[in-house]
Order: sequence, then C-alpha cells, then structure tokens
Amino acid sequence: MRRSLAFGVIVSSVIAVVGLLGGAALLIAGQSRVSRDAIQSSVTRTPELIDSAWKLPVAATFNAELTWQSNGSRCGPASIANAFRSIGEEETTEAEVLDGTGKCWTGFCIVGLTLDEVAEVARTNTKRKVSVLRNLSADTFREHMKRANDPGRRYIVNFTREKIFGAGVGHFSPIGGYLEAEDMVFVLDVNEDYKPWLIERERLFSAMDTIDSDGDKKRGLLLIE
Repeated sequence: MRRSLAFGVIVSSVIAVVGLLGGAALLIAGQSRVSRDAIQSSVTRTPELIDSAWKLPVAATFNAELTWQSNGSRCGPASIANAFRSIGEEETTEAEVLDGTGKCWTGFCIVGLTLDEVAEVARTNTKRKVSVLRNLSADTFREHMKRANDPGRRYIVNFTREKIFGAGVGHFSPIGGYLEAEDMVFVLDVNEDYKPWLIERERLFSAMDTIDSDGDKKRGLLLIE
C-alpha cells in the first residue's frame, strides 16, 4: 500500500508538471501571434534612426548585440542578463540570473514573471540599487526617458504588446536610450522575432501604463543603477 501510494504521488506530480509545461507552451505560442507585417508596420526601423540609436551612450554598451530569450516566457530574465552584461556584471545568461531565485525551474516562467518578480531576480544577483517604478504619469515617464541615456542607469520596460502591435501579451525588454529630438525610445527587444525597434514615447507609455492581470498591478519600469 505504501509503495502504491508513493507511486501514485509521483505519477500525480509528474502529471502536474507536464500540465504546467503544457500550459506554458500554450502561453508561449500565444506570444508569437503577431505577424511579421504587423511587427514591421507598428514600429520604426528606419536604418538612419536605428544607427543613431545604437550610438546612444547606453545602447553603445550593448555593442549592437543581444542574447535572445530562450523561450517566450523568459523575457524578464533575458532582459536582466543583457542589461547586466552591458554594465559589467558577471551574471550574463538567463540561467545565471535565475540561479538561486527558485523561479522558472522548469525551464519556463509559468504564466511569466511580474515586474516585482523580475526585480527580485535582479536584486539576487547585484549589489546595485534596483527600483520598481510604476503608476508613473506621462510627464514622469518622459523625465525617466531623458535619463535613459545616462551610462550609470539601465531601464527595463514592462509593457503589453497588444497596445503596440495589435496582439500579444506582456513583455520585458531593456531600453537602449532616448532620441529626444524625435521623441522616440529605443527598445532592445530580447525576442529574436522582433529585434530592437524605435517607438514614439507616448505610445510606449500607453503600452506600459496597463494592468498586469498576474498580480493585478500596473506595469512599469525596472531601474538598475
């Protein structure tokens, strides 16, 4: 009886994990429903502007290179890893920034991570100050974007793709800087299907100024300094 009970518990646990992974796979599939045409037409990739953006003080520290997220649920850890690499921290892979956090142990961040959870992951691996900035006004967001070119600061933005691309869910990516004359933000998208893009500051703010149903709080910015 004891052996049968133990076996039953093991089987149930395996089924539960498989179920979670299946759910994660469905969630990840849902994140890739934005067509290439929609991606291309929704943001700015004018070569001259993109070249200018890569020359911004913070963007330049990424050396025009990003490590893409390993799956659709791990944009938060991937964003931290890329931001850390740009400021000389040792943990520069998803696995390294997740080590010791107890999060995403299945290989997937089931239903994704919230802004607060991504902040916890970042704090585990750095002595730098990590701040969650939410419930920002449009004017306050603009002031932060002006400071996004400060080499001593790294911003990671949490936004919903739906507001920008017409479909998709919540996402994290580092901010590479701000083209003030054009009033455009350079988003270093860690999803290889999207790659880095420029967007009008007001549109990015609108996509950020939304509720994350997982946690029922506003999305926002993560500041590492």
